[in-house]
Amino acid sequence: MSFERHSSTDEVELLDVVALIEDLPAHALLRGQVGTVVEHLAPGVYEVEFSDDDGQTYAELALRADQLLLLRYKPSDSRV
Repeated sequence: MSFERHSSTDEVELLDVVALIEDLPAHALLRGQVGTVVEHLAPGVYEVEFSDDDGQTYAELALRADQLLLLRYKPSDSRV
């Protein structure tokens, strides 16, 4: 299974919901875990917070855009 990486038109913004597209064993995070962008650190680098169902943060780390899948909750304006 492959995931589409971000293009220049898929700019990640503050408070966007994203999912990991790779395991990060050093941080006990698995592909598919969902987090929230809480800071824009540098071009293509974001601070992402991962929280449980009770809102307790269990991980927060800097991630590159190519490690993330931007989740969408509405259809795009241009349908194929």
